[in-house]
Amino acid sequence: MCNREMKFGVLWDWARERGFEGIATGHYARKGDAQTILRGVDGNKDQTYFLAMMQPEQVRIAHFPIGHLLKPELRDEARRLNLKTADKKDSQGICFIGEVKMEDFLRTFVEDRPGNIVDLEGRVLGQHRGLHLYTLGQRKGIGVASNLYKQAYVVVAKRHETRELVIAIERPDTPLLWAQRCTLTAISTTGQPLDQARLLNAQPRYRCPAGLAEYLPLGDGRAQLIYQEPQRALTPGQICALYDGDQLLGGAIFETISYEG
Repeated sequence: MCNREMKFGVLWDWARERGFEGIATGHYARKGDAQTILRGVDGNKDQTYFLAMMQPEQVRIAHFPIGHLLKPELRDEARRLNLKTADKKDSQGICFIGEVKMEDFLRTFVEDRPGNIVDLEGRVLGQHRGLHLYTLGQRKGIGVASNLYKQAYVVVAKRHETRELVIAIERPDTPLLWAQRCTLTAISTTGQPLDQARLLNAQPRYRCPAGLAEYLPLGDGRAQLIYQEPQRALTPGQICALYDGDQLLGGAIFETISYEG
């Protein structure tokens, strides 16, 4: 949302009033034509996922001058230009926040609401400080040690009504961890509306392969998405980026996840 509302929203309003014709950013992405965004050449650094909620008029004025380069090539060019950032480590900070741990940032605005950490059978395994500090599919930092067989736990559900954090041993058939069907809401497109049923590639989070899925519009800015293969830890509230090959079609927010069939 930062890119749509801030960089290509508030900043673009400011720039346009001062006679500028576009905004260039350092995203690893490419422009196909005036209305299309393509994945960056460096597949390991591609950042089009973060542009999924942009509007067509924002795509038109966007420029991505480094998307045709691999990261090592970009560093070589920076060294040639004697830029002090040529060998700087990649930033992992929260946009506009900086090098702050996500937990510390959230706890500044959301009070702790402790509860039990339970397994799928309801057995209490530990305590947590607040469900907002965890995400579905999380493996590290849960606060519960591995079981007797050195198998690590993973977060599979958050029960807000009882403040229970549900964890389980991760396996190929772990309940509540794998799903193929979901509904999307707040659908946003970078070009033409996605108002027809079709096959597309849907990427559920950054650093995750996009899976082939059937897209079925439901109206009112919602759609059903049926993946051909089970996907790990689909999470309500997270953004799903939608592609046709390398072309970014738009994005949406996961609304509900179905674990049936």
